[in-house]
Amino acid sequence: MKYAIACMLLFCCAHIKANPVCDTITQPIQFINTSFENASLVNWSVEENGVVSVALVYDRQRESENRANGHWYFQLQTHRGAEFVLMLENFDNIWNNNRASAISKYTHCYISPDGKVWTAIPAEKTADSKLKIKIHADYDSFYVAGVEPYRISDLDKLLAEIKTNRLVSIDTIGHTVLGRSLEIVRIGNPDAKHTIFIRARAHGFEAGGNWVVQGLIHQLLKNDAVARKALGSFCVYILPMANKDAVARGRTRFNSEGIDLNRGWAVPADPHYAPENAALENWLEKMIAGGKKPELAIDFHNDEEGHLHLSAPNGNTNYLSNMQRFENVLRKNTWFTEGSIGGESGFRNPSSIGEGLLYRYGIDAMVYELNYEWIAGLNRVPFGKDWEWLGEKLCTVFYEYFMDK
Repeated sequence: MKYAIACMLLFCCAHIKANPVCDTITQPIQFINTSFENASLVNWSVEENGVVSVALVYDRQRESENRANGHWYFQLQTHRGAEFVLMLENFDNIWNNNRASAISKYTHCYISPDGKVWTAIPAEKTADSKLKIKIHADYDSFYVAGVEPYRISDLDKLLAEIKTNRLVSIDTIGHTVLGRSLEIVRIGNPDAKHTIFIRARAHGFEAGGNWVVQGLIHQLLKNDAVARKALGSFCVYILPMANKDAVARGRTRFNSEGIDLNRGWAVPADPHYAPENAALENWLEKMIAGGKKPELAIDFHNDEEGHLHLSAPNGNTNYLSNMQRFENVLRKNTWFTEGSIGGESGFRNPSSIGEGLLYRYGIDAMVYELNYEWIAGLNRVPFGKDWEWLGEKLCTVFYEYFMDK
């Protein structure tokens, strides 16, 4: 009897040791957690060689072959001291029926133990368009991301901080497909000589614009000499997060009905499929009817180049000279070096918000693509603090732009 029991125990131990599900010691990770705001959709597995394979889930456009992946943000639950390779895949985006990778040899990965303080580590683009990241776990769990995140809760915190300031007005102008509120934040005197409109986060993963907006708002409300001089010249209206559904759900580009909110601006937006754009159009038309048409509009995005994207002037003789002056003061006061594209050479982003605001409303508008891989003027990878600093300096940029106009 004792012999039989001993044999059974040996069998059970051998079975448990051979079962990779039970062997938590030799597994490089325990779990990938995506149950928090702005987390990306992933499928994952641990390969026989110990590589942790993570497949991102494509974000798709309505009635199109277009698909997008650029957002990754999840929590690795492992054990301190573990070393392994993280292999991310599904970066073969399709845009205008052309295949294009969302990563390059300059792509980095951001890591944080708490989702607040981030560092950057190198990543390697493989020949088959995967992203290879060598991980040494300094913590039992930590977050990884493609850019330093800015979440809806971060925006809510900012709005709560500023809402009682006498220089601030926050108005809900509409709602997203899934019913999230869309706010316009006004900073300054609505009767100021000049009016600026800024939109950020039309694409879910492009957090840079939110950091810029936060930096701009904080500087304008400092009540220092720079802020007083700026607000003596202009009033700024900001739509800080145009695609909240995509931010909440960890998507890359499209809204919840598969619409790109930076396209289709040649005609009025469909209020069912793109209520975010319809709400913005209604607000703009009310502003114009009230004699407060913005003179300058900037739509902030992220890409791997960092240019100002200009509209074709289409007979507007002042547009290109105004944009050149803006570029000059931006270079003078910030780390911006990349330059502008589009303009006289034709459309860079056909039917983008830049074209729509210029052609339909006569507003000098551009798309500013912040480089999410590298800031050439600083010679380093970008962090939220770098984009916030840019936002702070925009106070002076806007002031000098209008002073020279």
